[in-house]
Amino acid sequence: MARQQRAVRTREALIRSAAEIVAREGFAVTSLTGISTRAGVSNGALHFHFVSKVALVEAVEAAALERLRAVLEAPAGARSRLQHLVDVTHALARELNSDVVLRAGFVLCGDVAWAPDVDLRAYWQRWAEGLVREAGAAAELRPGAEPEGIVAAVVGATVGFEVLGARDTVWLASRTVARFWELLLPTLASPGLLGTLDAGGTRGRAEPVSDGLGGRETR
Repeated sequence: MARQQRAVRTREALIRSAAEIVAREGFAVTSLTGISTRAGVSNGALHFHFVSKVALVEAVEAAALERLRAVLEAPAGARSRLQHLVDVTHALARELNSDVVLRAGFVLCGDVAWAPDVDLRAYWQRWAEGLVREAGAAAELRPGAEPEGIVAAVVGATVGFEVLGARDTVWLASRTVARFWELLLPTLASPGLLGTLDAGGTRGRAEPVSDGLGGRETR
C-alpha cells in the first residue's frame, strides 16, 4: 500500500511539473530532464510511469480535461441558465488562475507544436452552446439576441482572459469577469430576467474545485 501511494504521488508530481513547464514554455521546449528535475525524481522513475514526453503531456491533457469537466459539471445553484453561465465563467477563471494543470491544458490547445487529443477550448465552446440553447428555449434571451453571437462573445472573452492571464493574473480576477458580464448581459438577457442576474457570479466565489495538483506557480 505504501509503495502504491508513493507511485501515485510520484505520478502526480510528474504531471504537475510537466504542466508547470508546458504552461510557461510550451510543448517544444519541455524536456523530460527538466520535468524530472523539477519533480525531484530520477529519469528512471519518470520512465517507469511515462514512456515518452508525448505520453506525459497526454496525461497532463487528460488531467486538464478532468479539471474542466469538474468546473462545467458542478451542480448549478443558479435559478436561470444565464446566471449559471455567468457563474461558470467565474469558476473557470478562478481555476485557470489557481490550477496549473488546467492552465497547461488550455495552453496546449493553441500550441502549434502539439496536436491535442482533446481541444479544451472547443470542449468549453460546445458546453456553452448547449447552455445558451437551453436559455433560448426557456425564453431567457432578449428578442433578437443570437445564440451564436452570445457563444462567440463568451468563449472569445474567456479564452482571451486565459491567454492574457498567463502574464497578468488581473485578467482572471473576478472583477474582470464581472465587468465583461456587466457589459454583455443587457444585450442578451430578457428584460424580465436581467434584473435578477448577478454579473459577479453566485457560485462558490472563494472555493476552487481543483485538487492538490493545481495551484498557481509563484514566479
